[in-house]
Amino acid sequence: MKILWINPIGNDGFDLIIGKMLKESARDGTSLDVVSLPNYDGIVIGCFYDVGLREAREVSKRAVVVAPCQASLVFATHLGNSFSVLVGRRKWIPKMRENIHMYGQGERLASMRPLKMGVYDFQVDLKKTAEVMMEEGRKAVDEDGAEVIILGCTIEFGFHETMQKELGVPVVDAVLAPFKLVEMFAETAGKFGWYPSRKWGSEAPPLQEVKEMALFENITSIGNLLKNDAIQ
Repeated sequence: MKILWINPIGNDGFDLIIGKMLKESARDGTSLDVVSLPNYDGIVIGCFYDVGLREAREVSKRAVVVAPCQASLVFATHLGNSFSVLVGRRKWIPKMRENIHMYGQGERLASMRPLKMGVYDFQVDLKKTAEVMMEEGRKAVDEDGAEVIILGCTIEFGFHETMQKELGVPVVDAVLAPFKLVEMFAETAGKFGWYPSRKWGSEAPPLQEVKEMALFENITSIGNLLKNDAIQ
């Protein structure tokens, strides 16, 4: 199967390392690109805000589209009764909390703990990042009652194994969760014909209308899909 990972943060500095990490965890036969090309079985929007998820699903043709927040919730809610999200900055919390409630998992949210770090801070001083994440993760478990920890940014990758050994609870990596989920969806689509619905709320808008939407013009990957007439 072919999987596309979209990084919509306006910087390709993390593409290679995220691609390497995902390829190491991929199933045999899975082809992965962290680029923007048409005709994929699955697409991942690589931002925990789940930017443009619903809109991307409407124009994905037969490809399944997933995003980190919703995918991480799928795993977290099957691994425990409650979860906490470790976010970079307090500013991120309102939007992420809104998404969690929209996905129907607000009652299971134990807390959202800010690490006081920006996106580009996580991979600068790995020791410092690990210490901060461990401290807040421990508080989330011991003080907030979290049974599962979700790392609330795709650039928080590389820490989940050490954290869950120390904390004694599952720690869901926001890169691995959507990738493994989209692999499963792509596989079941091929085996059982479970492709995205195109009825009612899932109906794709007219091609010309989509081309005129600034949202899609500003997202390079979706723009490429449109230019190659990949929408049906």
